[in-house]
Amino acid sequence: MTRSRRPSAQTVAVLLALAEEPSAWRYGYELCQQVGLKAGSMYPILIRLADRGLLDTTWETSPPPGRPPRHLYRLTGPGLDLAAELAAETPEPRAQPRTLRLRPEGA
Repeated sequence: MTRSRRPSAQTVAVLLALAEEPSAWRYGYELCQQVGLKAGSMYPILIRLADRGLLDTTWETSPPPGRPPRHLYRLTGPGLDLAAELAAETPEPRAQPRTLRLRPEGA
């Protein structure tokens, strides 16, 4: 897949979250909680990814009584390929730097 620019950090986070269990259907609220995005940011990202063929989407078939069906998402083959590519490019978080002590304790 040819990309003209790197996806936003939020989009990368969503792709990597979906790639943790690529065959599992996930719903938006669950992803919001995992990634730490609000619905106003999450759903436009999911819509763009689906429009680009990177996500499969479907409606929940058997919601509990009294609750409407949820929209579910999972990565397609190209979406999983992109997530793997982005995971390889994303640096590992570094450990917190140690605090330097300029004076001995108690001085």
